[in-house]
Amino acid sequence: MARRGILLDRDGTLIDVVRDPELGVVVTAFHPDQIRVLPGALEGLRRLADAGYLLAIATNQPGAAKGQVPWGAIERTNRALLDRLREAGVAIAALAVCPHHPEGGPGGDPTLIGPCDCRKPQPGMLTALARDLDLDVSASWMIGDSPSDVAAARAAGMRAGLIMDRRRCELCPLRGEADLPCPDRAAPRLDLLASEILAELRGEG
Repeated sequence: MARRGILLDRDGTLIDVVRDPELGVVVTAFHPDQIRVLPGALEGLRRLADAGYLLAIATNQPGAAKGQVPWGAIERTNRALLDRLREAGVAIAALAVCPHHPEGGPGGDPTLIGPCDCRKPQPGMLTALARDLDLDVSASWMIGDSPSDVAAARAAGMRAGLIMDRRRCELCPLRGEADLPCPDRAAPRLDLLASEILAELRGEG
């Protein structure tokens, strides 16, 4: 019997981005020591799991294609995140990664450069997870922090949740976007978004 699922983006949704104060840049975590679980993320995950949702992660990680970080470092960081969540009592049923990038970058892995069906906003990762986990797509959600997450949810036939903290301008998914796909629900933290999803499930919202 198909189950309800929650598919989650990684960076900006579950864990914080990494800021380099000297260079003034924001990058994604590429080492286990850089993993910083965002406030409210664990509580939100626990609430959703307790309500019967199966949890999975779907993340774009083009660092190897761009020549920024070895693929092994990305895998090691993802394994460390799963371990951290499991130790906190949160079971993740599956983790899907898109390693591709359309243009790549200097020193990037050429086998990972070019178009693909899995890089969000394409729905490939989401549809594969839904198939492998036997999810009821119409009753499942994709939660992320960017328009590409919302667009991927729409393309996969899922509900869309957006983590959007307007106080953090460097992460604002609305910056410079004219035509945004609208999420079904939005909140600044995962625990608050989970509360909205569960209220809707109970018919309160």
